[in-house]
Order: sequence, then C-alpha cells, then structure tokens
Amino acid sequence: MPVIAHWVDGKPWQGRGARQGPVYDPATGRVASQVALASAEDVDFAVRSARAAFGGWRSASLPSRTRVLFGFRELLEKHREELALQITREHGKVLADARGEVARGQEVVEFACGIPQLQKGSRSESVSERVDVHSLRQPLGVVAAITPFNFPAMVPLWMVPLAVACGNACVLKPSERDPGASLLLARLLAQAGLPEGVLNVVQGDREAVDALLAHPEIDAVSFVGSTPVARHVYATAAANGKRVQALGGAKNHMVVLPDADLEAAADAAVGAAYGSAGERCMAISVVVAVEPTGDELVARIAARARALRVGDGALPGIEMGPLVTREHRDRVAGYLARGVAEGAELVVDGRGLPIDACPDGFFLGPSLFDRALPSMAIYRDEIFGPVLCVARCASQDEALALVNANPHGNGVALFTRDGAAARRFEREVLVGMVGINVAIPVPVAYYPFGGWGDSLFGDTHLVGPDAVHFYTRGKVVTSRWSEPRRGSPDLGFPGAG
Repeated sequence: MPVIAHWVDGKPWQGRGARQGPVYDPATGRVASQVALASAEDVDFAVRSARAAFGGWRSASLPSRTRVLFGFRELLEKHREELALQITREHGKVLADARGEVARGQEVVEFACGIPQLQKGSRSESVSERVDVHSLRQPLGVVAAITPFNFPAMVPLWMVPLAVACGNACVLKPSERDPGASLLLARLLAQAGLPEGVLNVVQGDREAVDALLAHPEIDAVSFVGSTPVARHVYATAAANGKRVQALGGAKNHMVVLPDADLEAAADAAVGAAYGSAGERCMAISVVVAVEPTGDELVARIAARARALRVGDGALPGIEMGPLVTREHRDRVAGYLARGVAEGAELVVDGRGLPIDACPDGFFLGPSLFDRALPSMAIYRDEIFGPVLCVARCASQDEALALVNANPHGNGVALFTRDGAAARRFEREVLVGMVGINVAIPVPVAYYPFGGWGDSLFGDTHLVGPDAVHFYTRGKVVTSRWSEPRRGSPDLGFPGAG
C-alpha cells in the first residue's frame, strides 16, 4: 500500500518515526493509502531545515521571489485537474467543488505575485534638521501552517504563498485525513524554483502539531480548524512566544426577510448548507426565517434537499459526496436523533440513504430540521455535516439579536430586497464576514478572511494585506546625515526641529 511521505529539502522524506495512519477513499470506505505520522524528532528535522534555508531566501530579491510565484501559478493551472481529483479521492467532495477550491487558492497565489507592491515601506524626509525616517517590513523567519481536512489545497494556498513571498521559510502540517494534496503543492513549488527547505511538509497528528507549537525555531503559527483546537493552538503557541492567527469553528446564519426572493433564498440555502456535505467553515447551518416566510421557505428547501444527487464525487452528475471518515459521518448522524429528542421537527432525514454503487462509503443524505431553538444541541454545536436547521423569528430585530447572541461570528448572510434593512444589518451584526443576498460571503483574495468571537483567536485575519502584515514585522529607521563637526554631546531627548 502506498505511503504518503513528508517533504523536506525539496524531496519526499519517509521520516525517522515508525507511526502511520490510514487514508480512506470516503466514497468506497476502503483504505487507499497510509500516511507517515511525524514524531517530534521528525518535526525538529524539518524545522531546522527550514531555518537553514531561511537566510538565503530572505536575501533573495523581490523579482526572484515573484518569478517563483508566477511559475507556481502556471503549474497550478496546468495540474488543476490532477489536484482536484486528489482532493475528491481523499476528502470526498465532488469534482466541481474541488476545482473551485483550487481556483480560490490560485487567486491568493496571484495576489502574492504582487509582493513587491504589497511589502513596500514608507519614508518621511526632514522630520527634524537633517533627519529622515523610513519604515520597512521584514520576514519573521520560519512560520508554521497547520491546515484542516475540509480544504486540503485551498487553505495551504492561502498561507504558504504569502508566507514565502514575504521572505519566510514555511513548515506545512496538513490534515492527516487527506494529506496527498500537500505533496503535490510542494512538488509544484519546487518545480517553480522554490529553493530546497523553504517549504517543508510534515504529515502527522497532534504530536506533530504540539511539536510545532513548542519548537523554539518557529516564529509564527497560522491555523484553521475547530474552536477547541484553535483555542489550544493560540494559548500554547502564544505561551511559547510566537505570533499566532488561529481560526476556529462557525455557526453561520442566513436571515431571510419577508420581502426576499424565496426561490433565490431556497437555492442559496441548499447550496450553502449541503455543498461539500456541509464540511465548510462558511457553510450555512441555520436559516433564520422571519415570519411569515417560514412555512413556504421550509417547503422549498425540503423539496430541493430531497432531489439532490448523492454519490461518489468523482462521477458526473453527483451534487454531494460522502463525509470524510466513518467516525465523522456517525457523529453527524447522531445529531439527527438528538434533535428529534430535543423537540425539533425533522423534515428531511438523510439517514439510510441508499447509494447502490458505494454501499460502504461514508454517506449521509441532506437533512433538514424546522423550529430549532438556541437551547438545542443541533443549534448550539458546529455539526460540520449536511444538517440544516431552520429557526423562526417574528421580526428583523429578533433575528439580528439571535445572530449576535451566538458566540461564533464567522459568516452571516441576509436575503432581502430592502436596502435600508441590509445597510442596518451589515452595520449592527457582530460577524466578521457578511453577505447581502450572498449565502457564502468568502472575500476575494485582496480582502482578509476571518471571523469574530470564538471564530478567531488573534487579531490578524488570513489572506489579503492582513496576511502580509502577519508574515512580516515592521522596522523604523531614523537617520541623520550631515557634515562631520566637533562639539559637545547633546543629552536632551530628540524632538522636532
């Protein structure tokens, strides 16, 4: 059985540890490969390799860094289908969704190609007599990128290109559930001319993560995952003196006002709730129907959910694939019984959906609850599967209060034809990413991605100018150039001339 290795010094590396873990094909339920699980010693070797490569890479000219990124962008385009199929086979999402993931990652690579403009400093002349001041931004050193299973290509592409564009070396720790995409990305970057050691990949589980968080040669950590793990990453890395951005979980709401186009709202809700089997941090998990829209909206969503074609994501015509592992599928399915026990109305039950071609796959059909309440587990918890809840409110004020009371502030959407209502909502909602008649408001590459509340630990978001700021640190230089002269020293505090 093939073994997915680490990537160190520009080539695959088996590591020194003996541990391995299974990588499944979620559509068939069979083990497709094994992945090496890094020990702390393996992590140390990869980090020290990156530290050795950092000195030469930080000294590389901006044009030379940019040429690597442009080359990488072209190779990504050439290998897009190969990368998308790798994602589908290990994660389970349909090919169209995987292609979209790669495309959203490419956008950030294209943004990173503008690093000469993005990393510019500033200058002020004659702030005092013959005194000038200028600022610059310099790389941190070695940064760690710890990425989730649900976007095995996109999230690494949101971190690694910007980190290396800024002059850092990077150690990527992808999810052990679908690690294959990480090696393909590393190979393409090497082909594009990235020097050996500037990007190393360590496969692994919590042992590898904790080794990165404590390693003295890691200067910063970027993380995307669940809220409990994000809190652990933030606290542990910060206690070890590292700069941290840790993006956590979500409970994204979609508020539908009575004046909304219900056809469009129902289409958007189904796409945002069940796309990628709900395994998205930006998935809509709660539709808030402002009465009297509830009955009609639930009926439209239910009809669409029942009609979705579920199966192997690599096959044509399939709209929703399996979940990533059997354990995760069973955990998500457990919420259906729990929701019924708590009093919610199960309108569409995805359990027992027959998939004749893949009887052992990790499938759960689209599921829909009506009349969910904030006290219920199906409302409180991040289920991270194809389970959509509908909550009902009497007014926009009540709906806004419901959204703002949730501890997660990742994404939210409002569907309405009323511009004044939309303007008020976007001003008052306590959420980091807001969509108006857009169900999944993932920003374009030149705007930051990140939420509020329990969805973000740290003060810097992913992507955009925020990422350039995160992966660099500022330096201010005050200089005086004048003719040599003799005189006594001035012990006064320097001030304006």
